[in-house]
Amino acid sequence: MRLAFLTPAPDYPEPCDWAFDVEAETVRARGVEVDSVPWTEGRDLSGYDLILPLVAWGYHLRYPQWLSFLDDLQARGFPVVNPPQLLRWNSDKAYLKELGASGIPSVQTIEAEALSDADLNAASERLGTTELVIKPPVSGGAFGTHRIRVGEEIPVSEQGQRMMIQPFLPSIATEGEYAVILFAGTYSHTVVKRPKRGDFRVQPHLGGSTEVCDPPAGGIELAKAALAAAPAEATYARVDIVRGPDEQLQIMELELIEPALFLDVAPHGKDAFADAVIAAAKSRA
Repeated sequence: MRLAFLTPAPDYPEPCDWAFDVEAETVRARGVEVDSVPWTEGRDLSGYDLILPLVAWGYHLRYPQWLSFLDDLQARGFPVVNPPQLLRWNSDKAYLKELGASGIPSVQTIEAEALSDADLNAASERLGTTELVIKPPVSGGAFGTHRIRVGEEIPVSEQGQRMMIQPFLPSIATEGEYAVILFAGTYSHTVVKRPKRGDFRVQPHLGGSTEVCDPPAGGIELAKAALAAAPAEATYARVDIVRGPDEQLQIMELELIEPALFLDVAPHGKDAFADAVIAAAKSRA
């Protein structure tokens, strides 16, 4: 059995070894061959039993190329998990509005086609807070994400851009952001991500910390409900969950493309990961 783990473009600035190595070695320990294939290089993928974009970081920086790549994978019928239609849907965080509309508790999200002060004022009225977070709907690693108060100047790089506006949630700094990880729809493990002091972004490259924890009460059920609302089944999934101002859990994000699965801090999830990946490859043989 031969698998391709899609990895970043060679010029992507953030090292991916900490994620790729543990995931690849987990599957290699089962006697499976795993290759690292930069998703941007157009290499021949026809010889693989399964293609996984597990570390395809940076797709948001080459979004038209990414969408074209997904179209090609789907048109050629390559064995890809998660499937291209799910990857395409998950690439644009506008799906959060879909989840909310379908009754899945999600962080309130307002979309601005060309972000302006008027958009922030309107969002503040609607969300009932002057403390907001703005982020691009296509992004990764907190790229383009800012905490901003109504009346503050919008960063130049985000002015006039298509952006999402959400309420700032203090619980991220106090309780943290939970990452509930599932393989083939079955719960595996949970970690909690916390920002460094004075920040609200939880990503490791920005100083955030991660540790294993028990899932919050109702967290597994919420994660499964959110995944059930997605357009296709996920072989691997990370569901980021936060506590809203009403103390209820909310979906912050579904990570179905290239999520950190945190097998380095949660090694008890390795068997479930390997089982799900190998089963997916065999089902497409």
